Amino acid sequence: MLERCEMVELKFPDVLAEPGDMLRHVYFPTASFISLVSAVGTNDNLEVALAGNEGIYGVPLALGVATSPVHALVQGSGPAWRMGAAAFRKELERSPGLRACINRYIYVLMSQLIQTAGCNRFHVVEQRVARWLLMTADRAHAQTFRITHEFLAYMLGVRRVGITEAASALQRRGLIGYTRGVVTIVNRAGLERAACTCYRSDLATYKRIFG
Repeated sequence: MLERCEMVELKFPDVLAEPGDMLRHVYFPTASFISLVSAVGTNDNLEVALAGNEGIYGVPLALGVATSPVHALVQGSGPAWRMGAAAFRKELERSPGLRACINRYIYVLMSQLIQTAGCNRFHVVEQRVARWLLMTADRAHAQTFRITHEFLAYMLGVRRVGITEAASALQRRGLIGYTRGVVTIVNRAGLERAACTCYRSDLATYKRIFG
């Protein structure tokens, strides 16, 4: 399988696909991560899932669909394995093990989408910000990373002032530090308690399916 892949460097804020675009590749991030963003109306956007080294980007190809349903944005720069769509389909046919693994990941991704839908409807902005920071840290493999309030507002589909208030509250509680677009998770355990239960549910689903 690796012989059919090439190593590429993904860079923020590269766009891998827009809704309706043909999917020509799948990506297996190793130290990068990709936001899957849904366009709601003409001006509003909402991140619905995040793919890092725990998964892949290009799931529709495994379902026999060659078009992207989302805006795919590189959120975290870094390397990834890239495989052509045709080669990926051939590998799925050839390797039952790969097919089984991809099927399990599709289940995890569906669970994340369902969890995110409920989270966006019922949980307050501060909880959602805490969850998002934890998910990003997991995929960045770092407790410090760059993020602006504007970008976070875009990801969560809320006003910038709401992000500022939530981030300030988390900083006052000593859970994060924020300076000039750089976030540092200072108290990981405390931030997990501040996040909604969706974060722990996501982790539990992944562990249950992949062990």
